[in-house]
Amino acid sequence: MPERYSEPTERPGAQFDGSSPAAERLTPTQDRQWATMAHFGAILGCIPSAVIYYVYRERGPFTAQEAREALNFTFPLTVVALICNLLTLIPVIGGFFAVIAVAVWVVLTVNGLVAGLEANRGRPYRYRFNLRLFK
Repeated sequence: MPERYSEPTERPGAQFDGSSPAAERLTPTQDRQWATMAHFGAILGCIPSAVIYYVYRERGPFTAQEAREALNFTFPLTVVALICNLLTLIPVIGGFFAVIAVAVWVVLTVNGLVAGLEANRGRPYRYRFNLRLFK
């Protein structure tokens, strides 16, 4: 008869040897890299910048600033693109919304690439038209 598996007992608050409760700060190179990736992620909409912002905002100031900027720019346009993609299902006028959805995606992609290149050089980037929804 096989033995039953039992959960190991742990002390409350126990940690692995050598682990710390807080995440380490990003190096300047890593900070610039994640800030760049937040902008380059615009090709996929607002999800990459949101994930990078919420994961790395406490670890690197440049990443937090640039990911927030990218999230503020990509979130409204992603919502518009999703709505346009849904409206493409309407007969007769669906083609019009398909063109708008593609145009929004092109705007997101081009602006994300420009901003990512600037962030990779270590320069903060401000989008011309940005709603600043996330503070």
